Amino acid sequence: MSTNTPDTSASASYLVDGMTCGHCVASVTEEVAEIDGVQGVSVDLNVGGSSTVTVVSAQPIAAELIDAAITEAGYQLAPSR
Repeated sequence: MSTNTPDTSASASYLVDGMTCGHCVASVTEEVAEIDGVQGVSVDLNVGGSSTVTVVSAQPIAAELIDAAITEAGYQLAPSR
């Protein structure tokens, strides 16, 4: 039996428009990773559509902070469908 603390990470996914290449992925990943509490960022690039950005953190991160980081990288959240 392990004595490690339980994994209490939170994960949230966001759809992002306008990403077309690896540089786009790197820019978004860098900006989102700078938010306090973010433990990991992964991007599923969908050229010509909305890419999925998944953020793993110790505690849930306010969507406004994610939106601001994605905007800073030069992209925008996809409109709610």
